[in-house]
Amino acid sequence: MASVVDPHSGLHFFELSHIWGHGTPSMPGHEDVSLKRGVKHAEHGVMTHRIRMVMHSSTHLNSPIHLIQNGEGVGELDIQKCFGVGAVIFVPKKKWELVTVSDLNSATPKVRSGDIVIIVTGWHTKYSDSLEYFGESPGLCIEAAEWLVEKGVKLVGVDTPQVDHPLATSLGPHRGGPLMKRLPKKYEDETGRDPKIDFPVWNGAHKLLLQAGIPTIENVGGDVAELAGKQALIHAYPWKWIEGDASVIRLVGILDPGGDYRIEPGNG
Repeated sequence: MASVVDPHSGLHFFELSHIWGHGTPSMPGHEDVSLKRGVKHAEHGVMTHRIRMVMHSSTHLNSPIHLIQNGEGVGELDIQKCFGVGAVIFVPKKKWELVTVSDLNSATPKVRSGDIVIIVTGWHTKYSDSLEYFGESPGLCIEAAEWLVEKGVKLVGVDTPQVDHPLATSLGPHRGGPLMKRLPKKYEDETGRDPKIDFPVWNGAHKLLLQAGIPTIENVGGDVAELAGKQALIHAYPWKWIEGDASVIRLVGILDPGGDYRIEPGNG
């Protein structure tokens, strides 16, 4: 497994984030990440950067206020939502397919109330500045989001650039779109279907989750395939940014193969 093993606890740590920085693939309509060295080693013997970016870059966590007026910001989230037992489920999907209730019901491990759910479709391997990754990825159907809300999960992550199907976002013909101008015609030419009819609701699945107070993570990546089908502890803390709509995060999965590690109560 592509993990780092702590020699004292025996815990295995898995990287579940994509690389962030100059050249990070950005959502159509978003500015690229821009970094500038304000001070350089050759000049002052120290280096600092200035950064300009959209926080919805690379592996990031979305708070309810992203789509819900007066919702919580990333810095207001209960920190317990960002750490805990996770069900990393493998739901392989092809171009433009939907993650359905049937997929979630049959996935392993079983999703339980209070879980962090990471949905692995296999699209993290396509992460790039491409029409394929952003415009042809799968997404959750509205009923799947309703199922997750009813289950009482506390956080949902996907290895795609958006929670919803791309034609249900502004990449398609919604809310000032299409931001990906070739996308609606490409969909219609290849499927013979009208995207406005197939996807009449803008960000329906994402809004349902955030309305229920369930933060979301997009662009899950790294070695997430190594954890697919397993339970793991998930670490997904954002910045303490009050009213922040999103935050880049370092997403980590933790396994205890020996089952021996326990956190001491600290009473001694």
